[in-house]
Amino acid sequence: MDGRALLRSGAMSWLPDDFVHPVLVPLPGGGQHLRPIREADAPLDYPAVMGSRERLWTIFGPAWGWPAATLTYEADQADLLRHEKEAAAHQSFNYALFDAAETALLGCVYIDPPERAGADGEISWWVVDELVGSEVEQALDALVPQWIAADWPFEQPRFLGREISWSDWLALPDRADT
Repeated sequence: MDGRALLRSGAMSWLPDDFVHPVLVPLPGGGQHLRPIREADAPLDYPAVMGSRERLWTIFGPAWGWPAATLTYEADQADLLRHEKEAAAHQSFNYALFDAAETALLGCVYIDPPERAGADGEISWWVVDELVGSEVEQALDALVPQWIAADWPFEQPRFLGREISWSDWLALPDRADT
């Protein structure tokens, strides 16, 4: 049972009842910001994901099976609706990285309940191919751990693909909260 399924089953408590998640997080040094993704973001999310799909698959594919080469716009829209509902219920969070006018989705940050032992939150993120190695990516890489430490109630956050490789994460034992 993954962390999300544990949450739905009521088998674990992930966030304090009075926790209020951030709704807008500016990226230092530029006009970009993070905000929770919504179903209505599909027209920007789908081209961002599919335009970077091959690289994203090398990162997330083995663990999440995402994004599949066959991902349709409708399936992406359904995923975004699920993310929107999960954020509202404080089950997990998907923050989209946008330009100032929200005319382009530039990446995402995922904040999830732990699926593996040894952490109380699992965080991962990506930017579109065009921003790999850019100042925007560097700013996001610097921001996320600071933001998590300052605004989230985690004592042992785990930064997937950063402080631990995805393959090492997959080898960890499942979290035993049952």
